[in-house]
Amino acid sequence: MKSIVYGLALTRLAHNVLAAEPSRPRGVGPDHAKFYKSTDIFTCISNPSITLSPSQINDDYCDCPDGSDEPGTSACSYLSDLSPSYASDIIIDNASRSIALPGFYCKNKGHQPSYVPFLSVNDGVCDYDLCCDGSDEWAHVGGIKCEDRCKEIGKEWRKNDELRKKSLGAAGKKRKELVAEAGRLRKQMEDRIQSLEAEIQGSALKVKSLETALADAERQERGKVVRSTGKGSKLGSLIQTAKDRIEELRESLVEIREQRDTGKSRLAELEGILSTFQAEYNPNFNDEGVKRAVRSWEEYAARDRPAIGNDARDRDLNEIAKPDSETGIIKWSDWEEGEESDVDVLYKIEEYLPVAVRGWVDQRLRDLRILLVENGIIAVTPASGEESKTLTDARDALKAAQDSESNLRNELSGHKDDLAMDYGSNDVFRALKGRCISKDSGEYNYELCWLEKTTQKSKKGGSHTGMGNFASIDSVTVDDDLPPDGKGLGSGVRVALRYENGQHCWNGPNRSTLVVLACAEQDEVWKITEEEKCVYRMEVGTPAVCDINGKGKEGGAKDEL
Repeated sequence: MKSIVYGLALTRLAHNVLAAEPSRPRGVGPDHAKFYKSTDIFTCISNPSITLSPSQINDDYCDCPDGSDEPGTSACSYLSDLSPSYASDIIIDNASRSIALPGFYCKNKGHQPSYVPFLSVNDGVCDYDLCCDGSDEWAHVGGIKCEDRCKEIGKEWRKNDELRKKSLGAAGKKRKELVAEAGRLRKQMEDRIQSLEAEIQGSALKVKSLETALADAERQERGKVVRSTGKGSKLGSLIQTAKDRIEELRESLVEIREQRDTGKSRLAELEGILSTFQAEYNPNFNDEGVKRAVRSWEEYAARDRPAIGNDARDRDLNEIAKPDSETGIIKWSDWEEGEESDVDVLYKIEEYLPVAVRGWVDQRLRDLRILLVENGIIAVTPASGEESKTLTDARDALKAAQDSESNLRNELSGHKDDLAMDYGSNDVFRALKGRCISKDSGEYNYELCWLEKTTQKSKKGGSHTGMGNFASIDSVTVDDDLPPDGKGLGSGVRVALRYENGQHCWNGPNRSTLVVLACAEQDEVWKITEEEKCVYRMEVGTPAVCDINGKGKEGGAKDEL
């Protein structure tokens, strides 16, 4: 954790040091050099009431309660939060015992200056990650000698720093593109909302008009004098029933004849087989079953059997089976078209009126009938089984218009809900919604679909496991070491996506996933862990959370890259 606690906190210090600056005590950085200028007296930094002789600086004995007299030794390291706690030898009332210096200062010429913890000074370990010049092991404890590697380390660091800057620039550019795409999608949706609102107004007017048209059609339908569907009399109904019944009998006769012919054919085939068997079997073969079968056949063949059908009867049946339209025995049309109902006669009255008067009389009669029906004076004409095409078309047109309006309203509601949804800073996740990225993790493939779902897919086949459905955008604080390749969360506040209510876990909760995001040039799943039973955590890189100004909510882009 030393790299986290101390870091490269003093990048700018090397540029602030003047060439003519007087020498400083070992371990003192430029920011604190002003406290060590006097050659006559030294005042403890946090306790100015305590003064020491300059010779007491770095004498390997902690004289100041804040440890400022030992910038180059580990004598006051017990004051550090990293040190084991035990009582100080110096007990001074109202004196500050918090360490005043950030650590032992390493100049690291050729690289970046840095501080190392006082605990690491002369501990026999070369801390090249913080002190590449080896100056923290100046006493050579145990014979250790740390050579200066700042030239090589600095060269590699500058190379990686250049790559990090390029990656940061590319990530920032991609984030701008995502923000622009998100803005375009939002504008597109706002335009669609305006268009839908106009369409809904027009559709509502159309529905109202069609409702009126349907009401008029129904009113006209109630005013009709309905003709009889059975040609007007009981005789007509009886004729239709007889016609249908005769047709059923004819079809049954044809079917039975076909079954009889099939039976005759199968019987003839069976008799032929048994005759052949009788003629060809070996009488000397001593099998009682065979002998009984032969005797039974001989008895059957010897009996007189009536003939099944004859040609004359078949010819008669052929004539009977013909449809009436072919035989002409019964001309149904003569019976069906010859009768006129009472209602038909009423309709014929209009034929005696002049053409100019006929339409006027018809409309007045209809209006009178509707008036009488609506006022309960006469009953509504019973339905004839089918409504008129005009009424059917009016009803269908109204339903189609109502369905269209309902679909438009549902679409409008969905778009408004989407606009109100949190898509993160600058609406950036709107541009990513629906896109998916995955990671191969041994036995499983893990898939993240932005703002939709997370899924676990077994490589052995079978169904997929839902690890959660998108619920909200959140933020979490992390404190991780950043790997050299930059594919990690680092430390600080990070944007997080919460996916909840996934597939139920046996003997556990519904699965859920916390997706923690960090700045990266590409969308990429770095790491998946199961922190608790069926509670997962994904670490994901994306340019969507890169803050190129270093001031935004996403934060940390400069540190991460």
